[in-house]
Amino acid sequence: MTIDPARDVLGFARRLAADGVDVPPTRVHAMFEALDVLGAGSLRSVYWAGRVTLCGSPEDVERYDRVFAAYFGRRPGRPARRVTVPPVTRLVALPVDAGDGARDGDEADPDRQWVATSSRVEVLRHRDVSTLGPADRAEVGRYVSALLPAAPDRTTRRLRPSPSGPVDARRTVRSMLRHGGEPVDLRRHRHGRRQRRLVFLIDVSGSMAPYAETLLRFAHAACRVRPGTEVFTVGTRLTRVTRELRRREPAAALAAASSAIDDWSGGTRLGDELKEFLDRWGQRGTARGAVVVIGSDGWERGDPALLATQMARLARLARRIVWVNPHRGYHGYSPSTGGMRAALPYVDRLVAGHSLGAMEELAGLLGGRDPRERVRLVWGIAGRRPRGPSRGRVPQGKGEA
Repeated sequence: MTIDPARDVLGFARRLAADGVDVPPTRVHAMFEALDVLGAGSLRSVYWAGRVTLCGSPEDVERYDRVFAAYFGRRPGRPARRVTVPPVTRLVALPVDAGDGARDGDEADPDRQWVATSSRVEVLRHRDVSTLGPADRAEVGRYVSALLPAAPDRTTRRLRPSPSGPVDARRTVRSMLRHGGEPVDLRRHRHGRRQRRLVFLIDVSGSMAPYAETLLRFAHAACRVRPGTEVFTVGTRLTRVTRELRRREPAAALAAASSAIDDWSGGTRLGDELKEFLDRWGQRGTARGAVVVIGSDGWERGDPALLATQMARLARLARRIVWVNPHRGYHGYSPSTGGMRAALPYVDRLVAGHSLGAMEELAGLLGGRDPRERVRLVWGIAGRRPRGPSRGRVPQGKGEA
């Protein structure tokens, strides 16, 4: 196979960046330098030159192998028949007045211009998981398990050495004593950074059954990359499944979690279960300063006033509350259920969770790539999030129109 570095390497780097791998220009330049040493005559040389230079973490290797096999047709050292490239859906540009008869010869017309290509994964990215078949849902689940959710950092009180920042007088004086009292260099320090805790509360009631597995896969991905993540399921009872989701393999983790959940596809008592969570775990430190993700459609069998009271308690403890509602992804959605209307004044972000694309956006939001802004809800639901005076903040409204 003949490799054109100027064309194939740049095209492969663009495809890799589109699949979610961070590929800055410096890494592409490093790959060209590696090819100058190894040579671009064999596919094996191109594979290892790109793997060493373009992969920034162990999590990028799986995506790299998948994109390499799809772009070059196979991976070195493996027979080509073992590589399955997803089918490609092509959209063609038709004249405005073209009828049904104009579509019959689309494939045979050489002058027809292709205007877009989309892989099967791209098609699945925007489809509701509740409408997918078992094979498509399993494929979406594999991509959700490969996500890398993270939480914003927080400033710690402990000071750490830093090349910039205020002068560290103690370390500077010690350095002067080692150099005979001469101020050779100024030592500086600044406050360290620590990642916040992630807490998941996932609704496993009957109305959330088509989406609960996807949310649990997302929580398992968070547990894999962040050991301090806590996961609970809510329904007719509260179940802590953190230990089960800490297993490495997604299938084994989900099987263990399913065995531990006794109220799968039951009813929903969000207010009662949230109160139990705050009394047993949240008030004791699990929710303090954490980013809490609640995955539910807001159908509440209990008293909405109790849910509003417990959400107010949670808002005083948590740094940020993200509510994932699968119905939020539909056009014209309005939070008409009593549970959602009671909870919205205390929610920082209301996002969709119905598709692979929505899960990718959620991972980016938790990772801090989305600005921390109060969401302006357009449904006329206003409320203020109470803040204690000890936190030193001016109370700010949540969900104000």
